[in-house]
Formats: sequence, C-alpha cells, structure tokens
Amino acid sequence: MADKTSILEALGFRKASGVGEAGWGRTLGAAIISFIYFLPVLFIIFTAIKPQDLALSVPPTLSPTSLFGLIPEQYVFTPTLENFTSVFERSMTVGGAPEPTGFDRYFFNSIVIASSSVLLALVIGTLAAFGFSRYPLKGNDTYLFIILTTRMLPAIVVIIPVILMFRAVGLSGSYTGIILLYTAFNLAFTIWMMKSFFDELSLDVEDAARIDGSSDVRVFFKIALPQVVAGLAATFVFGLILTWNEFLFALLLSGPDTRTVPVAMNQAVSSGGRGTDWTLLAAIETLFLIPVFLVTFFLQDHLLRGVTFGTVKR
Repeated sequence: MADKTSILEALGFRKASGVGEAGWGRTLGAAIISFIYFLPVLFIIFTAIKPQDLALSVPPTLSPTSLFGLIPEQYVFTPTLENFTSVFERSMTVGGAPEPTGFDRYFFNSIVIASSSVLLALVIGTLAAFGFSRYPLKGNDTYLFIILTTRMLPAIVVIIPVILMFRAVGLSGSYTGIILLYTAFNLAFTIWMMKSFFDELSLDVEDAARIDGSSDVRVFFKIALPQVVAGLAATFVFGLILTWNEFLFALLLSGPDTRTVPVAMNQAVSSGGRGTDWTLLAAIETLFLIPVFLVTFFLQDHLLRGVTFGTVKR
C-alpha cells in the first residue's frame, strides 16, 4: 500500500522537518528524558519545602501533593517556606534568638563577582578571538595551545602561588582580586569558544566592507560581532556556570565581606548544634539555582543557536 506506515511512524516516531512537527513519540521521549535529568533538582526543591523532621523520614515523603489520590498519604508532606526564611535569619544556637546570617551579602557577592568576571572575560576574549581568527600570527596554533594550558591544570595545583601573589600585592579578600582571577581563568575558554564562531563566518562581507572604506574596528563591531550574538550568549552562560559554582579559589582568596554562596554553604551543614539541617541546605541550593536558571531561560534562543552554530556546513 502506498500510504502504508510503519509501527514507529504510527506511534509518532516519524522523520521531523521541524520542532513543531516532531510528533507525539519524540515529544514524549524528550519529556521523559528531561524529567529524569530534572529529578535531582526536583528532589532538592521538594526537600527545601519540607519540615526539617521529614527530611530523612522513613518511609520517605516524596510529594507536597497527593496528585488527586494517586500518591498514598504516607508519602505526602505539607509544604512550608520556613526554610527559605531561615536562610537569611535563624537561631545560631539551641533556644537562641534569630540572627541575620549574612546570606543576602553572600548572594550579592556571587552575582557581582560572577557577572563582572564573565563580562570582562567576554570583552577581552572576544577581541582576542577575532584577532586570532582574522590576523593569525606565525605560530598561531602554538599561542592558542599555550592559552588553553591555563585551563588544563587543576585549581589545587596553582592555588599556593596564587595565594602568595595575592598577599604580595594586597589583593587577598578583595573584589578586585577574585574578579581578576576568575577573568583570567575564563579567558582561555572565551577565546577558544569565540574563535570557533568567528572562523565560521564568511569573509566576503567583511572584504566588501573594507573595499567600501570601512576600518577594521567598524568591520568588527558592525559586521562580525552582530553575527556571533548567539556565540556570545552561549559563552556567557557557560562561563557564568563555571564561575558561579567555583569553590576552591573563593574559599581561600575571599574575605568575610567578599565570601560567595558556595563558601558560605558550609555554615549551614551544622545548624545550631542540631546536626546537619538538610532542608536548610536544600533551600540555599534552590535559591542558588535561580539566577543561573533565569539567565539561561532568557538567553535560551541564543543559547540553542550558539551550541549548534557551525554544525551544518553552508
């Protein structure tokens, strides 16, 4: 039969010509895989809204709702927002009065340090990447490899000389020091990422602009840069995630006023001598996920184009 379809096609697993025509089979498969990857995050969020005494209860409480009776009552808990309040103000000793924890300052520090260092690395790295792509030097690949080696060494290997240098120049515990350090470590990733995007651009338009009298600066800002906006977004998101989660340098090089959230989390491991407060820790982690989630959400269109840029040859 000419219109005969296979079993897979009948189930929706058909060849798609676009996202909107993926079919129910592929859509359902993608939804299941996405849910599996999201389960750890969902577990953290549910733990953050549990009462503390139910964090390690047996049988475990799995859901804040019974889903119209589908989940037995012994697995359902009553959600609470007290853990989120405790992130910023809680009793430090048993029976003591609530005190500010300073986490508002730690979140501010994380946002300022991460965003500043990534943006600074993006500005410097994009200019350098365009130079490596359009004006290669003799031994260009060697220079790029040397830049890449700065990310090959584990942080624990270089931390001692970095600490000594920071103490010598008086940058320990300062915003300037930690921002410059993160910028330096993000530069290699930024240069390599952005160079790959510039390499994929056609040179014909740039050559035509130069023939019409445009300077190299104008070619960069008016022609090349607008074509790699997706690459800028992808590089920004990846760099932000790497910096946002960094722990070792922040632990050893930040001070009381510049401490970031990953370092401050260890204060919540033992809360008021009552043992590990898992619900409080989950609440901190949930709040810690929100800024990166929002950035990724608003840049998702550019991010998708950025990670797939150059995969289809023109």
